[in-house]
Amino acid sequence: MELLLIWVLNAVALLIVAYILPGITVASFWSALIAALVLGLLNTLVKPLLVLLTLPITVVTLGLFLLVLNALVFWFAGSILRGFQVNGFWWALLGALIYSIISGFLSGLISK
Repeated sequence: MELLLIWVLNAVALLIVAYILPGITVASFWSALIAALVLGLLNTLVKPLLVLLTLPITVVTLGLFLLVLNALVFWFAGSILRGFQVNGFWWALLGALIYSIISGFLSGLISK
């Protein structure tokens, strides 16, 4: 039950990001739910592999390259989904950062 609540809160966070940033659009709440699910799956399945492959550059940049990886995953999700659109890398970087902050805050409200 808590997993479903976190999923809905991540969709709400995505809607908030789309409301704040003009370069990110979400068509509806259902699109936000699907986008939150896809972002969660990409962060769970694809991102660890990307982190492993880019470990040398991540070490050289003292971890700042992880922000680039977050933006690329966010941008990729926006490019494969129909109701979720990201209009460029810089919007993806800013959107991923704000999405992480908001979803972390909302998830922290329900955690024990």
